[in-house]
Amino acid sequence: MFRLLSLLVVAIFLLAGCGEQEKASYQVGLSTREQSGVREFVVGIHPLHNPKRLMEVYGPIIEYINLQIPEVRLRLEASRNYEEFDKKLYAGHFEFAMPNPYETVRSLKHGYRVFAKMGDDEDFRGIILVRKDSGIKQISDLKGKAVSYPAPSALAATMMPQYYLQTHGIDVDHDIENRYVGSQESSILNVLRGHVAAGATWPVPWKSFRAEQPELADQLEVKWQTDKLLNNGWVVRKDVPPEIAQKFERILLGLNDSEEGRRMLARLPISRFESATDGTYRPVIEFLEAFNSKVRPVEW
Repeated sequence: MFRLLSLLVVAIFLLAGCGEQEKASYQVGLSTREQSGVREFVVGIHPLHNPKRLMEVYGPIIEYINLQIPEVRLRLEASRNYEEFDKKLYAGHFEFAMPNPYETVRSLKHGYRVFAKMGDDEDFRGIILVRKDSGIKQISDLKGKAVSYPAPSALAATMMPQYYLQTHGIDVDHDIENRYVGSQESSILNVLRGHVAAGATWPVPWKSFRAEQPELADQLEVKWQTDKLLNNGWVVRKDVPPEIAQKFERILLGLNDSEEGRRMLARLPISRFESATDGTYRPVIEFLEAFNSKVRPVEW
């Protein structure tokens, strides 16, 4: 009986350890310094990538900032999908966050303010991929077929492509089947595997996919692209001490001033982050107004 109880105790500890490892894949404390008595701030990045990939590319940046603000601890937290990220953001879970422009606008009603944004606005546009052997030549060829997107709230990879289709002869609600597949990578892979006739994403994950899996990417082509819009925003919760927010902003905006910082930015891949305010995102509101009237209702 004693031996059986001992085995049960060991099993419980092993299961607990597995659970912590699984949790760690989505919530990672990046600082290795002593944490006792240090206030923690959670940093959230919207699902540009799957959680593992997001940690790989954004983790070094948060750790770099962490080391330069020793009076606090920054913890990068990934989300499995847009729905999970949105719930956290609008509940005020993050002290710092990088939402997409649509989420950035919405966050202003939930206790946040804009202090920075991604640069390279030229890359913030929707792209629609098809297989090279699909036989799809014009937009009307999509009628009666399925199109994949990451999530309804993805601006560049969902809303902008849907607006493009709607204004180029496709009734998005009736002419095609819209499939929301959870992530940018999933949208690309759905096209590659033939599950959909076309898939929407945006240039950043497409560049990463081409760099990491060139043979697979060569089976696809960008058939259509939308106009550009403002890139992803950085927001801070309004109750964060101003001196901490200012230090975070200064370090983030200065990344492209050093070789180490430029290497980290190249992995995203972007050239820089830049200063921004709430008013910077007025063009996004104007797009949402047009989208709301021509495609489907959205809240902002």
